Amino acid sequence: MLRVRPVHFTSLPDSWEQLLTALGLAKTVDDGPWREFDAGSGRLALHVADTGATDDGTTALGVEVGDLAEFARRTALAAEESGNTVAELIAADHGESCRVTGRDGFSFLADKGARETNAADADPALTVVGVWFTEDPGAAAVTLQDIGARFRPVPDADETADFTAKNGGVLMVRPASGPPRSGLGFEYDGDLGALRDRLTAAGLDVSETEEAFGRTLHVANPDAAGSAGTADTAAATTAPHVPPTLWISQRRAAP
Repeated sequence: MLRVRPVHFTSLPDSWEQLLTALGLAKTVDDGPWREFDAGSGRLALHVADTGATDDGTTALGVEVGDLAEFARRTALAAEESGNTVAELIAADHGESCRVTGRDGFSFLADKGARETNAADADPALTVVGVWFTEDPGAAAVTLQDIGARFRPVPDADETADFTAKNGGVLMVRPASGPPRSGLGFEYDGDLGALRDRLTAAGLDVSETEEAFGRTLHVANPDAAGSAGTADTAAATTAPHVPPTLWISQRRAAP
């Protein structure tokens, strides 16, 4: 089992819930500072952060697996050939987990999945996307293969790499300067115009760009100061690491 499940830290969970619900995600867990939302493919968790904290407005890449010990064993076995992936069982704040570390020093957690299937009322056309930004995209791509993600051909012939997880979600590697970091986005395999209308009707600020291989919607990020459609814009953070928008790309077909 492998499912994409990033964790987004925010001091504005209600504003994020409004956005995610409009996108078509279904809330499946509401437990104090922790909420989970299912898309048609993949899952997203929200974790409440203190306003202005260093993690406020950030996303941590993460996945869910069936058996932590077996996942760590298989990843370590695959990494014997690549030599650039480390998988170790750890005691995290929330319980037992497996930390995966790539050659660039970037790490993310694999947690045991509590639920095997996604909510039936989630929009089936929506997919959660976790992004790994790095100066060493080749090694990052190998690490994702080591954990069992499946390479997905994309139209671009550059250093980008896309992977699908067996139980839902997409993982992307994108070249970027500076320290490695994670990002969050979505793909939509449906009527993007209808989705834009739905988001606009929910009071969210949406724009659209036409790119070489498809269209992308950009929705105001609730964590960015001054975001239209945010329930509490006064509390939105102005930290430079917070992107102004959240993107939802049209699913691109391989050549």
